Amino acid sequence: MEAAIHQRLCCLCLSIPFSMKTILLIASLLIIFQTKVLSQNQLKRYDVRSGIIEYSITISGGVMGGKVVGDGSEHLYFKDFGAVELREEQSASTTIVKFFGREKTETALSHTMSKLDNGESFEADLIKQITYASRSQTMDAFRETNTDAGEAGRNMLESMGGKLLGTESYQGYSCEIWELMGGKQWIYKGVMLKMDMTAMGIRTLKEATHIAFDIKVPEQKFELPDFPVQKADNYLTNDQFDAEMEEAAPDIEYMKNLSFEEWKNLVQQNDPEMQGKSDEELRESYNMMQQLLKMNNR
Repeated sequence: MEAAIHQRLCCLCLSIPFSMKTILLIASLLIIFQTKVLSQNQLKRYDVRSGIIEYSITISGGVMGGKVVGDGSEHLYFKDFGAVELREEQSASTTIVKFFGREKTETALSHTMSKLDNGESFEADLIKQITYASRSQTMDAFRETNTDAGEAGRNMLESMGGKLLGTESYQGYSCEIWELMGGKQWIYKGVMLKMDMTAMGIRTLKEATHIAFDIKVPEQKFELPDFPVQKADNYLTNDQFDAEMEEAAPDIEYMKNLSFEEWKNLVQQNDPEMQGKSDEELRESYNMMQQLLKMNNR
């Protein structure tokens, strides 16, 4: 029975054994506090129905005695409250480094299109001309969760050191300003309008320059290039995923009813990583798993 549970719960990122990678993934799910579920299998990521946003991107900073400069642009198109979304980003960055008095310059180009269609996720590389298909574990978790994830996400942000600094008007929209891990984001009804992030000495500034909400977005804006598609092992269409979840429902109910000791014995079977965890670490994993499982009201 354990093998069947493990296979099916992978669809919800609740795999057994419960590794640290899974814990970090679940944490990332909870950070997305804007995501809500309207009803069963109907996702609401934003509090606006549709939109088209254009961003400018500026990159600057120092690295290994040199400097990095760059710029770019991004276009965001979404409908159905963000259940369907496409982002196209182009950027160029130049790294200038001096070695023994000689200057070396390298330029990196990037042009990608990423699409979310409920649980289906696509990443098209327009330079390599290939599309990667997988499932969005974040989207799947919230599609299967009949709850408002806002409070849980805010609690997780705060537990990781995130701070709500207040509100500020940006381009005429009243935004919440969140600070986390050296960066700030200006969020309007779940949609990021501005980001100012510094990592390893490199500052990335992304700013919305054109914003249009609650408009009719042309269907062609959600089309990907006709490239060869490389499917990840976890790739399922939305219909296939829904069928898997229906089949997994009894196993999810089984996991909900496990005590901590029963769960501990299960995950430590033949898993040296989990066997080396303290009860405190295991308890944290167990509580996080139960929180997500009990949010599922299928």
